[in-house]
Amino acid sequence: MARKLSAQDAFDEVMDLVGTLAQPSTDDQETEAVKRLEALSQDLAELGASVRAQEIVAEIAAFRGMQPSWKTNGKHNFAVYVKEMLPSLREALALAKTNTADVIWRTAEILRGAFREPEYRRVILPFTVLRRLDCLLQPTKAAVLAKHKEISAKGYDLRMFLTPITGVQFWNHSAFTIKGLLEAPDDLRDNIEDLINGFSPNVRRIFEKFSFMATVDKLREKGRLFHVVQAFSRVPMDMYSVSSHDMGKAFEELLRKFNDASPAGEQYTPRDAIHLMVDILFDGDDDALSVAGAIRTMYDQTAGTGGMLSEAEEKVRQLNPNAKLRLFGQELEDETYAICMADMLIRGQDPADIAVGDTLESDKHPDERFDYQLSNPPYGVEWKPAQEAVEREHAKGAAGRFGPGLPRISDGQMLFQLNAISKMRPFINGEGGGRIGLVHNGSPLFTGDAGSGESEIRRYILEHDYLDAIVALPTDMFYNTNIATYLWFMSNRKPAERKDKVLLIDATNMGVLMKKNLGKKRFELSDDCQRRIVEAYHEFSAFDWKDQAPIGGRVRQLKAKVLPTSHFFYRKVTIERPLRLRYELTAERKQAWVASLTNKKGSTPIEAQNLLALADRLIERLGEKTYLSTEAVLTDLKAMDATFVCEEKAAGRPLKATAFKGKILDALRKGFGVRDKKAEIVNDDKGNPMSDSDLRDSEYIPFSFVAKHSNDVAAGVDAYFGAEVKPHWPDAWVNTGVVDESDGQIGVVGCEINFNREFYVYEAPRSREAIKHEIEAMEKRFMEMLKGVAG
Repeated sequence: MARKLSAQDAFDEVMDLVGTLAQPSTDDQETEAVKRLEALSQDLAELGASVRAQEIVAEIAAFRGMQPSWKTNGKHNFAVYVKEMLPSLREALALAKTNTADVIWRTAEILRGAFREPEYRRVILPFTVLRRLDCLLQPTKAAVLAKHKEISAKGYDLRMFLTPITGVQFWNHSAFTIKGLLEAPDDLRDNIEDLINGFSPNVRRIFEKFSFMATVDKLREKGRLFHVVQAFSRVPMDMYSVSSHDMGKAFEELLRKFNDASPAGEQYTPRDAIHLMVDILFDGDDDALSVAGAIRTMYDQTAGTGGMLSEAEEKVRQLNPNAKLRLFGQELEDETYAICMADMLIRGQDPADIAVGDTLESDKHPDERFDYQLSNPPYGVEWKPAQEAVEREHAKGAAGRFGPGLPRISDGQMLFQLNAISKMRPFINGEGGGRIGLVHNGSPLFTGDAGSGESEIRRYILEHDYLDAIVALPTDMFYNTNIATYLWFMSNRKPAERKDKVLLIDATNMGVLMKKNLGKKRFELSDDCQRRIVEAYHEFSAFDWKDQAPIGGRVRQLKAKVLPTSHFFYRKVTIERPLRLRYELTAERKQAWVASLTNKKGSTPIEAQNLLALADRLIERLGEKTYLSTEAVLTDLKAMDATFVCEEKAAGRPLKATAFKGKILDALRKGFGVRDKKAEIVNDDKGNPMSDSDLRDSEYIPFSFVAKHSNDVAAGVDAYFGAEVKPHWPDAWVNTGVVDESDGQIGVVGCEINFNREFYVYEAPRSREAIKHEIEAMEKRFMEMLKGVAG
């Protein structure tokens, strides 16, 4: 069977034939050329040629048939006429040669006035999918209908019988096609529904998530339905006209156009950031991916519309056209899920590999482990809806996805880090392994003190040597935020030279100012900027590069540091200082003491009543006296207590002496004690100094300091305390009872990645003289301006 011409080949042949007719030729040559032209003209509409191009070709053929004698009528002969028509035909066909995305995009003109611009994608994207699938299934349509008629009443599994016929993972057993729908305009809505219901379940699900029939109903209501179907019926999307690769690019181009034109685009990761992530993720794997027949897997746990997945596939195609990158994903939102699934279907991927649902609540690919992962999890979004499921996973410990720790409920970014790690392909005996690229804001770098869920997650990542590199991007890079963003790269198969080390790249000054803002996006990474950042990652060494030829008035600068993983660890050691109290036996203090001694039922124990009576007598006899030590006030109280007991016995009410310890002594401190740095130290019942919680402090001791003392934690802490604390607070001590749960050593292990501190450069303030000269110059200019105004 002869291969069907592509649109490009057909248009080229039309131009060649018309070019031949524009030259003097024999009758036989003209007849043959016109005959072929007439044959091609039948296909021009289907191949996407404009109406004007079709009219010109038909006109040329008609004139030749009607006026064969023109060939000899001087300047009005047929060749001259054709030559005059050539520019118009060339222009008309050029419109058809524009890429598929542009052709589809022009159908938006039909929607103008009936739909708001942000709603265009609800029409164009599902109709694009429908037209593409309709074209792909057209060659096997008759065979599918025949087989479906044969088996439909027998209860057989349609997939088993119909997919071998179509050669793809879907089918359609409706009698309708896009073009066939136009034959019954009055029944168009119902026939579209029949066409959709004829698809296999995996495709029907896409249209359900698009809420496609609701869109169809609105199109009918606005009087646009027939025109939209007609417009798409004229766009060639068969495999001969548009390959899977080109169709995937066209779909991505449509998404980009919608994102650029609508606020809805704010939720998408910009392409320059994705390109950078993909290039870094695959860096070093060029040889492995270039092997004939290479097969790898890629996963996006927050897939969105599939932009990261499609860019990764494109990169692998560039490295090796014969390699296969199987794409997996999971997405929460229905519409974006539908777009992603449609994109994968259009690209020839298995749509079943794209799942819908909350990734934190339920992993829809529980048994899969992946070679590569890319994702841009939501920032600052609480994970309360998935809390129960997340906590169940956490309770499993190492067997669960979230065993290392749980971040605060208000931000689930770090849970996505743990989920990605759990999905890496294991690295066993030098084989396998996985690599991860994530987009985060600054929170995962430093939020959470030692022992917190966030710190424990960072600790887990670094102790297992998963963290490979972090790239700080320019601000104003994303559509919906101007905050600082960071690219995290992790791996369980780091090469030997990168083990136990982390590369930090400061690319905050590498942004190029855009000509026009897109939402909050003001800067982009040019190809040159991306190349330099990837080179910095690849070189894995410290450097500081500054552009000698600034772009747009902005000096580009790129810095990098390589640091050991231990650099980010510290021990939070608790420092205590003694409690010093003076005692004021005043009426006001007594009332506070009464409150502290009163139980929940509002009564005061007998022993406490005795103590209050003692306090009254002491205030009465000694006045509102102030004591600077506990021992002094206890001495007077004990003496009064003995006298009080004797007096009560004489009155016939025998009482025991008060035990000034434990709760009574604690109540005494709370009731009459006032913190005073000039007072004496308060000791507990065992004679040990009591700590003052108000003066309690923490020291953050870097692991590097402990390492100087042969990694002896106790010795390192003692040395640090002696050098940094004791000189300032001679009465302080280390609380050795506060230890890390994991290693049992003094202090709680913490972990943070302070990007700003690593790349901070001190800038000395300007001199007084410089400031003075600037002020004088400004005053001079101001006076000159005033003189000009005054005339």
